[in-house]
Amino acid sequence: MTIRKFIEDGVESFEAQIDGEAIQWDKGLTYARHLQTGQLLSAQVPVSDKPDEMLFIIMHQTMELWLKLVLHEAKLAIAAVRADDFDAAFKTLDRIATIQRHMIHSWEVLATLTPHDFLTFRGFLRKASGFQSWQYRELEFLLGNKRSDLAIVHSQEPETYAHLMAALAEPSLYDEVLRLLARKGFTIPADHLERDWTQPYEPSDTVEDAWLKIYANPAANWQLYTLGEKITALEYYFQEWRFKHMKTVSRVIGHKPGTGGSSGVNYLQKALSLNFFPELWSMRTRLSAPREGGTYADGA
Repeated sequence: MTIRKFIEDGVESFEAQIDGEAIQWDKGLTYARHLQTGQLLSAQVPVSDKPDEMLFIIMHQTMELWLKLVLHEAKLAIAAVRADDFDAAFKTLDRIATIQRHMIHSWEVLATLTPHDFLTFRGFLRKASGFQSWQYRELEFLLGNKRSDLAIVHSQEPETYAHLMAALAEPSLYDEVLRLLARKGFTIPADHLERDWTQPYEPSDTVEDAWLKIYANPAANWQLYTLGEKITALEYYFQEWRFKHMKTVSRVIGHKPGTGGSSGVNYLQKALSLNFFPELWSMRTRLSAPREGGTYADGA
């Protein structure tokens, strides 16, 4: 096989004919260098000699990568909402929903780990647990579950803890959406537009009324209506992910306590009751059948 060497943009490059295709590569940016595959593929370091631990490690590492991408996209969505850029917000929220659906299905891979499989190496994990995922915690803060006590497990990691405290002090996605509603002329209480962002969000009848007006006449409020549906989908998939997590844990360990000391399945069940965007859910109960012209009686 003949390899042709040439210079392109100041970089030494190569070309070879493989199955009639001119395949090229160079000494500069390669696939492996771009993706850091050496570092990535060396990051699986089992703490036991049990064969099923590799599945456990890779499953959770890939979940962390998807969480990193969701965080990246969610921050772009927040920036778009701040800029009143609906098109950019819709695009990234759609991408997040697609990622979330993939994350939901990925639990099925871990569910192939039988109770016996997991017990062969569970003791080697000591107190390491998913409760210590700082990316998951940051995502919850970003979506509105503001609780500083949830970050306490990172208090011995100064940089991580400071990062989480900074995220806690920022307005959530929903806070920014409510500010957008106010800019568009809807009545939002002043204490929902400027407040201590580290504190949990308190639902408001006035905010629910604002969403009801938007949903009562989608045609007149199409962008805000669509935004409401897209962030509702975000929470819908987040809760589906939580549910699949809970059922997978139940399938693998039953109702044993978690490795980090939580009640395990019972703790995960409690998390299913959390809401990020409460008025978007409660408002739906008040909607009634549309009148002529497409508006709804309770929100006209």
